[in-house]
Amino acid sequence: MNSKELKNIPGVDKLLNLPEIKKEIEINGEELVKYAIRQSLEIERENIQNSKKASSLEKLVLDVHCIVHYISDTSLKPMVNATGIILHTNLARAPLGKKVLEGLKPIVTGYSNLEFDLEKGKRGQRNTHISQLLKFVTQAEDAIVVNNNAAAVMLCLKTFAARKEVIISRSELIEIGGSFRIPEIMRASGAKMVEVGTTNRTHLADYENAITPRTKVILKAHKSNYFIGGFTEEVEIEELVKLAKKHDLLFIYDMGSGLLRKPIGLPLENEPDVRSSLQAGIDLVTFSGDKLLGGPQAGIIAGRKELISELVKAPMMRTLRVGKLTIAALTTVLRYYLKDEDLLTKIPIFMMLNRDDSERSRLANLLKKELNNYDIKCEIIDSPARTGGGTLPQLQLKSKAVMLVSADKKFAKRIFSELLKLDRPILGILREGNLLFDALTVFEEDIPFIAKAVNTIMRKK
Repeated sequence: MNSKELKNIPGVDKLLNLPEIKKEIEINGEELVKYAIRQSLEIERENIQNSKKASSLEKLVLDVHCIVHYISDTSLKPMVNATGIILHTNLARAPLGKKVLEGLKPIVTGYSNLEFDLEKGKRGQRNTHISQLLKFVTQAEDAIVVNNNAAAVMLCLKTFAARKEVIISRSELIEIGGSFRIPEIMRASGAKMVEVGTTNRTHLADYENAITPRTKVILKAHKSNYFIGGFTEEVEIEELVKLAKKHDLLFIYDMGSGLLRKPIGLPLENEPDVRSSLQAGIDLVTFSGDKLLGGPQAGIIAGRKELISELVKAPMMRTLRVGKLTIAALTTVLRYYLKDEDLLTKIPIFMMLNRDDSERSRLANLLKKELNNYDIKCEIIDSPARTGGGTLPQLQLKSKAVMLVSADKKFAKRIFSELLKLDRPILGILREGNLLFDALTVFEEDIPFIAKAVNTIMRKK
């Protein structure tokens, strides 16, 4: 250990009096800058104690600057999605669009009657702002909103099946994003999971033979992020409804992907929807708000009124409830379901799914033209696209992508990486050594920005 170098580490006061640091204080405040100085000096001491060379004063100032901006700068940034994956899980799934923002503004910029009953002049319930709309759109007796679909499933199982048995097919023990699995949710809820059938085939008799006096729920989980083909069999919903009623059991359907109803003309004919599932006699359906519904992150539980009433009163409900931002955004999106024409013109995910070959080609040609204006070589190619977000795993979407052309094999990776460093990052596709921008998920107003950004990066030496 070099004690001499430790003694030469400048004090906090010395750094505070440097012009560069004073300027940083003017921008970000003294408390944060002092915190950054102490952090950088602590790192400096550790480095010297580990036999590393002492840093210069200029290097310490740079370290302080980096710490300050690591804390003060926002890491959550708007992005351009040029991947061709509509519900990109890592990019916050369903984009809400500018029209939803217009509906949010008056609610979030001031006070609102989130929990105030204007008719009675006293405290109210936040769920009332959205329950009537959800009931109409889903045709459910009642509905509530929690913070995500995993929470919705957890709340249902904790409320109705704690220390009781829940029957589920082995083929439906799904894992969703972040390694979060159905068995783990069931275990955390206090319910005892009873697996029936095999990975590829489950029969009605498998369910019936598993029913005991301790059985409380039949749980079905929609395989929204994968599919099993070949020699398979699963029990139809109508049969499970009859079985549940016969034995006085609850039938809960974890739909996950959350298609409320099927807009005419979209390739969704093989996807179950909430309204049809409830009409089949299911007691409770749980689903996400930020997938095929097209709204913000939320978990929605729709079904029988008396069951929803129990969930509303459950102690866990307070820990899972959503705030005014989610309620306002979800309400705005759900209003678009009142008219079919609004679904295809105001909800971004349906607008993208509704883009035909000519529209995708038009957008790709616009991007190619913008890039050509900067003398950037590129070409339009066919490109496979996906719905994403753990939905519609069998749906293959055909799209068009603009591919940058270069003989340099490192070129694509360099541009790809640099585009992610922008204040508004652009996520393209690295495929077989090439960089592509898929037109399916690009908004027309983003095209000039993409071209300009690529040109700026390419001109860097």
